[in-house]
Amino acid sequence: MDEAIGREIDRLARMNTKKLKAYYLHLLGEEAHSGNRMYLYRRLAWKLQANVEGGLSNRAQERAHRLADDVELRLLPRPVSQALAAPLGALEPLPEAGRDRRLPPAGCSLQRSYQGRSIKVRVLQSGFEYNGRQYASLSAVAHHATGTRWNGFTFFRLQGDFAA
Repeated sequence: MDEAIGREIDRLARMNTKKLKAYYLHLLGEEAHSGNRMYLYRRLAWKLQANVEGGLSNRAQERAHRLADDVELRLLPRPVSQALAAPLGALEPLPEAGRDRRLPPAGCSLQRSYQGRSIKVRVLQSGFEYNGRQYASLSAVAHHATGTRWNGFTFFRLQGDFAA
């Protein structure tokens, strides 16, 4: 590597993100879309070397284009892209907004035996009922019933996906 390029790359390593973005604009003629300091540093170091020693060979560029053509690029998140591709009416109804998928439907009961006692909870539309009182979360029910802080899903052993 050319000594002058080495010194310039060392200078880049000491720059902050703001200075790297300004240098990026100067060297590449476009705004940097990233604020990641390491990305900017590497991109600029590569460009400085490519300007002096040459960039990728034509063969390497063609290979990169072939590889990029073979890759299925996902421009939208999967659920949205699948929803757009599916015919109308073929999609399953969406679960209730804001409701955890691990919860059974309202009206179901959850039961757990703990230290010889049976703890029975009824799932409500918004919350849970235990011993005639309403609770906002399963964790609150588990804490009240046991006196110990529990993750409600862990305590009641809920791991499945009831929305499926």
